[in-house]
Amino acid sequence: MKFKNTGAEKTTITRNINDFMDKTDNIFQAVSIMAKRSYQVNEKMKEELLEKLQEFAISQEQLDEVFENQEQIAVSKFYESLPKPWAIAMKELLNDELYIRDANVSEEED
Repeated sequence: MKFKNTGAEKTTITRNINDFMDKTDNIFQAVSIMAKRSYQVNEKMKEELLEKLQEFAISQEQLDEVFENQEQIAVSKFYESLPKPWAIAMKELLNDELYIRDANVSEEED
């Protein structure tokens, strides 16, 4: 997933609560949806970061030689500069990019 190009804001912006109410008719449901999506995005970001940092893992023999790895620092700084998962989830909800399914409502069969 391309987290850098999500268009999510990196700064704090005051949001109109009615924008969220228009999407779900319930502010608590909107917050719950954003929390679940934020968790999913965070897990995906974490997996990608750990996968990239795995390349820089230090073996037991190299522990004596601790050195600064510029590539590892660049990878870490890149992930620190990404928009936060909650900002991505909020943008996706407001832009109708999320599929919302209510688990309590069963689909009726014809």
